[in-house]
Amino acid sequence: MAKSESAKKNYWVAKVKTDSTHPQTGLFTKKAETIARALASKKVSPKGPGSGMRMLTYYINRAGHNLPTRRRAELEKAKTLLSKRIQRDKKTGRQKAA
Repeated sequence: MAKSESAKKNYWVAKVKTDSTHPQTGLFTKKAETIARALASKKVSPKGPGSGMRMLTYYINRAGHNLPTRRRAELEKAKTLLSKRIQRDKKTGRQKAA
């Protein structure tokens, strides 16, 4: 497939629009601790930290190969911190009932 052909290809991910999370502009350029804290907050993720985790994973996947290695490492660290927060909330019973 020629480069011009692949540029014309439409990906489903480009059409996704979500209203479940409301991250501030530039959030994903900050440090991992700040990202994890913000995505776990009710203001950014009204449905809980799991929603924030999905948004972070989506952002990483959407950036693909264009994401610099250092930035990807920081975002993966944020995922780890957020995952620990989710596990802690499950143990303490803070998880929202479905």
